[in-house]
Amino acid sequence: MSQNKPLILIVGVCASGKTTLSTGLKGLGYNACSFAQEHSVTPFVWRRKEPDFLIYLTCEYSTIKKRKDINWGYAEYLRQIEWLRDAYDHADLVIQTDQFTPEELVNHVDSLLKRST
Repeated sequence: MSQNKPLILIVGVCASGKTTLSTGLKGLGYNACSFAQEHSVTPFVWRRKEPDFLIYLTCEYSTIKKRKDINWGYAEYLRQIEWLRDAYDHADLVIQTDQFTPEELVNHVDSLLKRST
């Protein structure tokens, strides 16, 4: 059923909320998919999914450290941002997720998607 719905692809830095948002949007009936491209050195790999709508999530390095036990430093965070530059440049929606709870993020994006259709 969701195959007939537009594909919403979610990319972003590590621990920015990609899986949370994808799961939440799927629960609301969207055809959403998170894509962990942030550790890939191929900046255009997201394009292979051919999304109808691209959402780019970002958050501060300090937020990542609060959300997830990571074993990499700030330089890796900056590399992720660089590797995601193409997705950022082509995103239909860019969201800074630092201040959102998971539920707030899903509700916020849902309301934005409803306004855009």
